[in-house]
Amino acid sequence: MSHLSSPPKKHKGEHKGHSLPHGSERGSSSRDKDRSATVSSSVPMPAGGKGSHPSSTPQRVPNRLIHEKSPYLLQHAYNPVDWYPWGQEAFDKARKENKPIFLSVGYSTCHWCHMMEEESFQNEEIGRLLSEDFVSVKVDREERPDVDKVYMTFVQATSSGGGWPMNVWLTPNLQPFVGGTYFPPEDGLTRVGFRTVLLRIREQWKQNKNTLLENSQRVTTALLARSEISMGDRQLPPSAATMNNRCFQQLDEGYDEEYGGFAEAPKFPTPVILSFLFSYWLSHRLTQDGSRAQQMALHTLKMMANGGIRDHVGQGFHRYSTDCQWHVPHFEKMLYDQAQLAVAYSQAFQISGDEFYSDVAKGILQYVARSLSHRSGGFYSAEDADSPPERGMRPKEGAYYVWTVKEVQQLLPEPVLGATEPLTSGQLLMKHYGLTEAGNISPSQDPKGELQGQNVLTVRYSLELTAARFGLDVEAVRTLLNTGLEKLFQARKHRPKPHLDSKMLAAWNGLMVSGYAVTGAVLGQDRLISYATNGAKFLKRHMFDVASGRLMRTCYTGSGGTVEHSPPCWGFLEDYAFVVRGLLDLYEASQESAWLEWALRLQDTQDRLFWDSQGGGYFCSEAELGAGLPLRLKDDQDGAEPSANSVSAHNLLRLHGFTGHKDWMDKCVCLLTAFSERMRRVPVALPEMVRALSAQQQTLKQIVICGDRQAKDTKALVQCVHSVYIPNKVLILADGDPSSFLSRQLPFLSTLRRLEDQATAYVCENQACSMPITDPCELRKLLHP
Repeated sequence: MSHLSSPPKKHKGEHKGHSLPHGSERGSSSRDKDRSATVSSSVPMPAGGKGSHPSSTPQRVPNRLIHEKSPYLLQHAYNPVDWYPWGQEAFDKARKENKPIFLSVGYSTCHWCHMMEEESFQNEEIGRLLSEDFVSVKVDREERPDVDKVYMTFVQATSSGGGWPMNVWLTPNLQPFVGGTYFPPEDGLTRVGFRTVLLRIREQWKQNKNTLLENSQRVTTALLARSEISMGDRQLPPSAATMNNRCFQQLDEGYDEEYGGFAEAPKFPTPVILSFLFSYWLSHRLTQDGSRAQQMALHTLKMMANGGIRDHVGQGFHRYSTDCQWHVPHFEKMLYDQAQLAVAYSQAFQISGDEFYSDVAKGILQYVARSLSHRSGGFYSAEDADSPPERGMRPKEGAYYVWTVKEVQQLLPEPVLGATEPLTSGQLLMKHYGLTEAGNISPSQDPKGELQGQNVLTVRYSLELTAARFGLDVEAVRTLLNTGLEKLFQARKHRPKPHLDSKMLAAWNGLMVSGYAVTGAVLGQDRLISYATNGAKFLKRHMFDVASGRLMRTCYTGSGGTVEHSPPCWGFLEDYAFVVRGLLDLYEASQESAWLEWALRLQDTQDRLFWDSQGGGYFCSEAELGAGLPLRLKDDQDGAEPSANSVSAHNLLRLHGFTGHKDWMDKCVCLLTAFSERMRRVPVALPEMVRALSAQQQTLKQIVICGDRQAKDTKALVQCVHSVYIPNKVLILADGDPSSFLSRQLPFLSTLRRLEDQATAYVCENQACSMPITDPCELRKLLHP
């Protein structure tokens, strides 16, 4: 392997790492580290020339991407590049003309994808090189996660990290031989430019093509061996207790005592880690490590919610923090973050009883309902980090979200009565949220100088301290701050909004169904559960093919708010896993068995399409859909999103609890066994799967409520269950109908009776049930001794 350049010490980029602590594989790379022009190849390559950037403005003539639906592909539709979407037409052209394929992968809200599009793909000379000497293919990673995973595996294995935009050169048979991330257009002191890379690869393809092909084949073979995940000779998964303790110790070593979170900046929310810590606390709550795990998770959630990574004006969370204090974020907002963080904050409320956490969860869902929701019930993918400060200006990162002191003073000039010194509402808000005249963003976090004099709102003091500072009542300060934030919100509406990626993905919609269902159930708010129900209805109406029983990956917002598919793309493993989880959560929140029935059918389809009957576990893509790709992978990392195999392990356990079907328990054991080596080596890379391993080796609680779904006493018992943090359980409503779906699945339900015609709860474990309970307080004591 050879690197064509040494990256600079610090450079932003959309990277693959997910802020796992040191010692994890792949996860310890950081988004702000070494992301610029890192190139790997399977052969050494000679130096190339350097040319000047053309200054003429190209005429805006669309290329064939104009016919695509992906917002990311449409962002490249006017490049002077002969782009192809991923497909047979491009592959046939490469084989016929014997040209290498240039594959460029990104997503529509990726800041460094925008940079490369503007700097390189709009460049006429670079466009000619790409069009004449390569077959150029553009892929939206969110549409085709299988393509992204395969070539990201290559880039990460052959360079110092991975990220987006991801740029890979392939043989006509789709085997990679050179890969990298963001490239500047021209050479710098420490970086090789994109134009130079193209010239070198063009020369190598002409002079040393056979060597390239041989090395590409050798690398692909090595990747196949390296990426294999299989049961092998193992019969059982590893000890859950051992994996739990090792995972906790690795997290403890990387924990930031002061600000919460893990590893160095940049810091990511990583809800899968917080979920693991809560589960670890529950099973170790009488130990020092258990208390420590709870404190780590709650402190991290509190510091994140107080930091600038949270949008204090409009709610919701940005993608990550560029510093260790959670202060200055990378400003894009992703649906999958909102979905998982809503659940994390709801669980924090269950565990602590502190309404601070439930308020944050409600704020997240308020943001999603307002800004990321389709009128038919589906959820959009993301909002961009960049937007024009004013109409007609060039977009800048964070422009929509930052404030100057002057703006706040003009919006909030009202005097605050009763303060111990002259004070306006604006001054109070600026003190509490740390705004300064010079701006509170360090120049090191603003390399382009776009945010000079600007401020990111971040809570600097508790309400009590702010109130004491000015001799005010705490509730009065709370009201004044909320009123001030509302005025900022109304003023912000007049700014140009960031780009909305209105693509809708089945997987992320499944996560969002869980977000609304779990939060609604925990808080006892039917309105939130109705959002989950509408999301599930949207999935069934627009993203499910009744004839084949298969999910579709994507749909798009058409004209007039309609929903379009063009062309339909079938779902991947994560679509099934996340939707099944969402449906199981929705059943437990609503007790509507239709959602449970659909979850079972989707799990059957998932097993048919993705299960590896020889090695165990699930492949990420269908065999047919991924035909031609050099690898068929099983995702082996819980990162910004959980691994679909980790989620599937939980789903299989829950489905076994709902139905008693032994096949699903057997599959869960096989899956966990297949990932044994990965968990043993780096448990912190799979915290969600370690959590599933613990659930499988403990006893699942079947909590049965016998009663009428709409009756008050039934609802009181159901709400009692939801108020307690019990991750390893299924909640079953037995309405007394022997022909009901659940009664047919679990015959023992017919033996459970209501006591004195009241709604009655039973807690069942290991095929034995507790005495009947009718009092919610008694039930709570049993569930949370």
